[in-house]
Amino acid sequence: MRQISRWTAHLAVSAVALLQLSSRVSGQSSPTAASALAGPQVALQQRIQQMIDVRAKAGLGHTALYAIQLNTMKTVGVDSDLPVATASVIKLSILYHAMVEIRQGKARWNEPIVLHPHEAVGGSGILTFLDAPVTLTLKDVLTLMVIVSDNTAANLAMDRFGIEAVNARLQALGLEHTHLYKKVMVPATMPMPADQPKFGLGKTTPREMAYLMETIGLCHLHQIGTATHPGDARFAPVDNADRAVCSVALNMLKNQFYRETIPRYLEAVDTTENGTAIASKTGSLDAVRNDVAIVMGKTGPMILSIFTFDNRDHGWTVDNEGEMTIARLARDIVTAWSPAGLDGKYLVPGLNLPDSSTEPCPPAP
Repeated sequence: MRQISRWTAHLAVSAVALLQLSSRVSGQSSPTAASALAGPQVALQQRIQQMIDVRAKAGLGHTALYAIQLNTMKTVGVDSDLPVATASVIKLSILYHAMVEIRQGKARWNEPIVLHPHEAVGGSGILTFLDAPVTLTLKDVLTLMVIVSDNTAANLAMDRFGIEAVNARLQALGLEHTHLYKKVMVPATMPMPADQPKFGLGKTTPREMAYLMETIGLCHLHQIGTATHPGDARFAPVDNADRAVCSVALNMLKNQFYRETIPRYLEAVDTTENGTAIASKTGSLDAVRNDVAIVMGKTGPMILSIFTFDNRDHGWTVDNEGEMTIARLARDIVTAWSPAGLDGKYLVPGLNLPDSSTEPCPPAP
């Protein structure tokens, strides 16, 4: 069977929602099935748009987002294809490239990585406080890069794999607006694109970063050919060796230390013993707060990709306005799509979905 790209499916669902909205404006009736599908989606889209507009008009900052429930293909978005500054969210690209390299036998979780004196940088993380030289494993480095967003660890990973190789991987996935520019807090050693000063460490769009997180969650490590759009990439079926690699990486994302954004209102119980239903990567600068997450609802897995920028609140407290905005948007989206709540037991490689490497996943009943 010929694959229907996820990109095409996204557009189809969006078209149904727009058709429903158009029929309301014109006063024309629409088919009952389309109404049942599109009505709640249009209401959610309008509610999210209103929240973002109110924030912008109040001078608090701007917001771009994209979210999808993978088994139903429901989507919601505002400026989903707008290039935005990633801050540390771009570290997901390093993680994914490392996963592929490990699966191909070109890297090992236990290979030694040495932090030499004077290599540590400031900002988030703990390696800057350790006495160097110190030897870690590649798994240690990637874990620190993800769960506490360690900037020194990210630089060590970039030294190990190469920035150009990471960007080539992103391009092959069809992520034409996602780019890792340079190491953190270290002057660039190569010519930078003209837009680098605007975006800093990296750039992306909400849709493209959602797709990268989706690719990690679905454990797609064997790409066939190259893609031109996010969602057009094809992959070989997932095997147990893939799942072993993805399980390690997913466990890093599930143990994200910073949980004041997407998880803030969603984790109503202590998840330290039973495991979480959210795997995420955050990114923060003075005027930027971002979070990209897999949220495992009882109705199916969701990917939320939310970016706030030009934020008035530059504070670094848990009540930062940008972080609160992300949390409220996430609560509205997840409550609409999974009103019964979350269930972490299916937050495993493949996200408890049929293998979608050759066919799109069927809608939930």
